[in-house]
Amino acid sequence: MKIHQISLFAENKPGHIAAPVRLLEKEGIDIRALYLADTEQYGIVRMIVSDWRKAACILEAQGFVVKVTEVLAVEVLDHPGGLADVLEALDQTGINIEYMYAFPDVREGKAILIFRFADPDVAIMQLQLAGINLLASDELLKD
Repeated sequence: MKIHQISLFAENKPGHIAAPVRLLEKEGIDIRALYLADTEQYGIVRMIVSDWRKAACILEAQGFVVKVTEVLAVEVLDHPGGLADVLEALDQTGINIEYMYAFPDVREGKAILIFRFADPDVAIMQLQLAGINLLASDELLKD
C-alpha cells in the first residue's frame, strides 16, 4: 500500500526543474505525479515515477540531493467533497498529515490523493476501517 516518492532539493533558479525532468525522460522514466514546494532560495520537487529506484540512482549520479519517502495513494471519486470524506475518516484519530497533493485519474473519473503521514501504518489501518480505497504502486502506475 505504501508508494515510494522521490524528493529532490533544488535551488530556486530558472532551469533547475527542467534538468532532472529531462534526465528522467532520457531514461524512459515516466513521471506520474509531481508537486513543487518552494521557498525563496530552494525548492523541493516531489515525484511519483514509474521506476523510483532507477530514478534515484540516475539523479544522485548527476549530483542531485534525492530522498525517497513512503507515501499513501488514496483513490476517491472526483467530485466536490471527495477530499472532505477522507479527512473526516481521519478526524479525531490524532493522525498527523505532514503534507498531501492530488491529481485527477483521467481513466476513471476519480482523483488520487497522495498523503505523507507521520505514522503511515496507523493511517492505513484507519483508512481501511473507513472503507477508503488505498492504491498499491502497480495500480497507481498502470496506464
